[in-house]
Amino acid sequence: MSLLPRSTKEFGSAQYWERFFQQRGEKAFEWYGTYLELCGVLHKYIKPRDKVLVVGCGNSELSEQMYDVGYEDLVNIDISEVAINQMRERNADRRPKMSYLLMDMLQMDFKDAQFQVVLDKGTLDAVLTDEEETTLERVDKMFGEIARVLQVGGRYLCISLAQAHVVKKAVAYFSQEGWMVRIHQVASSEVGEARGQFVLPVFIYVMTKFKKIPGSALRILEICADEQDKPVRVENAEQLAEAVRERQDYALLRNQLNKNPSAGHVSLDLYDKDSRKPRYTLHVVDSPLVKPSRDNRFAIFIIPQGRETEWLFGMEEGRKQLAVSAGFRRLITVALHRDQHYEGMESIQAELSGKVMELAPPGLPAHQQVPFLSVGGDIGVRTVQHCDTSTTSGEYVIEDVKGDEMCYFRRLIFLSNRNVVQSEARLLSRVPTKGQKKRKKDKKKPVSASAEVSPVSPAQMIDKSYLCCEHHKAMVAGLSLLRNPDTLPEARLAVLVIGLGGGSLPVFIHDYFSQSHVEVVEIDPSMLEVATCWFDFSQGDRMHVHIADGLDYIAKLAAEAPARYDAVMFDVDSKDPTLGMSCPPQAFVEKSFLQKVRTILTPEGVFVLNLVCRDSLLKDSVLAVLKEVFPLLYARRIEGEVNEILFCKLHSEGKLVTSEILESARTLERTLKKPGQAWDSSYVLSDMLKAVRIV
Repeated sequence: MSLLPRSTKEFGSAQYWERFFQQRGEKAFEWYGTYLELCGVLHKYIKPRDKVLVVGCGNSELSEQMYDVGYEDLVNIDISEVAINQMRERNADRRPKMSYLLMDMLQMDFKDAQFQVVLDKGTLDAVLTDEEETTLERVDKMFGEIARVLQVGGRYLCISLAQAHVVKKAVAYFSQEGWMVRIHQVASSEVGEARGQFVLPVFIYVMTKFKKIPGSALRILEICADEQDKPVRVENAEQLAEAVRERQDYALLRNQLNKNPSAGHVSLDLYDKDSRKPRYTLHVVDSPLVKPSRDNRFAIFIIPQGRETEWLFGMEEGRKQLAVSAGFRRLITVALHRDQHYEGMESIQAELSGKVMELAPPGLPAHQQVPFLSVGGDIGVRTVQHCDTSTTSGEYVIEDVKGDEMCYFRRLIFLSNRNVVQSEARLLSRVPTKGQKKRKKDKKKPVSASAEVSPVSPAQMIDKSYLCCEHHKAMVAGLSLLRNPDTLPEARLAVLVIGLGGGSLPVFIHDYFSQSHVEVVEIDPSMLEVATCWFDFSQGDRMHVHIADGLDYIAKLAAEAPARYDAVMFDVDSKDPTLGMSCPPQAFVEKSFLQKVRTILTPEGVFVLNLVCRDSLLKDSVLAVLKEVFPLLYARRIEGEVNEILFCKLHSEGKLVTSEILESARTLERTLKKPGQAWDSSYVLSDMLKAVRIV
C-alpha cells in the first residue's frame, strides 16, 4: 500500500488527502519532526496567551502537544474531512478548548486580524510543488488569506524543507509586503519519524507582519543557523537563499559520510557569522586500512598557519598520507584563513568542537574525547605585510609565515588561487614588536596570530641563496646542460626569464653566475613593484626587467636579432583557471611561438620550461609539439607536485646519459660554491636531475 502521491501535484488535491488519511488511519504523521524537535524555535515566537491558527493540521500531534504545555487557544483547519473528524473525536474530551474545522485555507471564514500566530507545518511545501502559473496563483491566495487573518505584529511560522523555489517565493512575497523575514534551522535530533524520512534539514520561516509603509524600500532579512545563535542579517533574498542552501549541502555531506565512511575526498568551508567570510576549511580523510581500535577512530588536525600550501596538507594524496601516519581511521584537517584572527589552539578547539563532532564517524560514543593535533602543538604564525590589487593578476597579499625549525618565509599569494605560493623567500632576521615582548612576560596569555612582527627593510631580511621552489632548483640545475659546467659561473651567459614573481630565480642566476646578463619579461607592472619593495629585487648593469607581454617580446627578438640567449626560461602562470594547464598559458606552447623561441637560442643553448598540466591529453599534445621544434627533450617530474621541468635542446647529437647529466650538475654545484658567499646546503643540486628522462 502506497501513501505517496503519483505526482507532486496531488499534494494540492483534497481527494489525495482524504485517501491518505483513510489509509493512514489514526496514527499521527509527523512530516517535519516532532514537537520536541520544533519547540525550541516555536516557544521563542508563540506566547501561551496568543490565538493561534494551524493551517493544514492533518492528524499531526503538534497542536495536541502544544495544548498540553499551555497553548490552549488553538484553531486547526484542514481540507480533509477524514482528518478533521479523527482529530475532533480524539480531542473532544481531553482538550475541550481546542477546535478543529473543515476549511480551505485559500478561502477562510475568519474575520480580519483575528489571530496573533498562523502556524504551518509542511502545508506550504505541499501546495508550492512547482512554479507553474496556476500553482503560484494558489500560493498567492494562501499568503493573502494568512496576511488578512493576522494582526499587525503577528507572525506566520512556516515549517519547511526550504526547497529553493519555496524560499524564493515566500521571501519575495512577504518582504515586498514590508514584513520581517527570519529563517531558523531546526536543531537535529536522534528521535522522530521525520529524521528517518528526510535527509535535508528542517527550517522555520518566521514572517512578522508590519504595517506596510507606502514607498518604503526597507527589507529585514535574517538567518539563524542554530537555536541559540543570534540572527545574522543579510542584504537580499539571494543571500538568504544561499545561506539556506549552504546548510542543506552540509546536511547532505553529513549524510554521505554516515552512509559511506569511505566516500572519498570531502571538504567544506566554515564561515565567520559576522563577516560571512571563510574561517576554516575542513577536509575529511578516511583511512579504512588503518586497524580500528577504541582510541584511533577520530581526530582533528589543525594545520599551522601558512603551511596549508605544503603537499602534506594541501594535496589530497598528502592528506591521505598524513592520516595513515597519524594512525586514525578518520582525520579532519583544518586550515586557517589568512584574513581571520585566531587567539590560539584552545580557542580554536572550543570554537570547532561542536561542529567537527557532527562529522564524526558513525557509532562513535557521544562523550568520547577526540584529540586535536598539530605540528609542534601551536597554530603557527602568519603576518600579512601588504595587500593590493593588480589589474592583471587581481588581488594579492604579501605575508610572512613560520615554517619548520623556526625559519620564517615571505610569500606572494594571488587570492584567485590562494592555495598556491607564487613566490617565496627565506627571511634572515625578524624583529619582534613591543607587543610581542610584553606577551613573552605573561606566558599564560596566548600569542595573537595576527600581530607577530613589524616589517623591516628587505635588505635585512631576504636570503638570496635560497630557492623557494623545487622547480626553481631544477631549472638552475638544468643550466649544467650548457657547455663546460666547470666554467659556467664565470662565463658571459645571456639568460632570458619570462615571469618575474618575487624575482628569486633571476636574482639567483645573477648572483651566482657572476658574468651573466639576465633579462626578465613581466607583463604585470605590479609584480616589479612587489619584487622591489618586498623581495629586495633590484635592476643593474646585468639585470634588466621589461614590462611587456612575453609573446610580443620574444616575437620582436626573433625578428630583430636571432641567436642571442644561452638560456630561455619560462616560469609564467596562466590567468585562465578553466584550462587544464596552469603554467604556462596555452599560447606559449604553440608551435609557431616555440619556433620563435628556437630562433633566439644560441646553437648550444637550452630552453627550460616549467609545465604544470593536469590534463593528460593536453600534456601529451604539448610534449609532441615541443619534440617537433626541439629534437632533444629532457623531462624532470617534481615529486609530490604537478610541475614537470622540460629542458629543450636544439640538437640531438649532444645527448647525455643520466650519469653524464649528474656529473655535469655536480661540477656546476662545486664551482657555484664560492668562498664567502652563502649557499643553501639543504639540497644537492645534482639530485634535482636524478629522475630526469629523455622524452
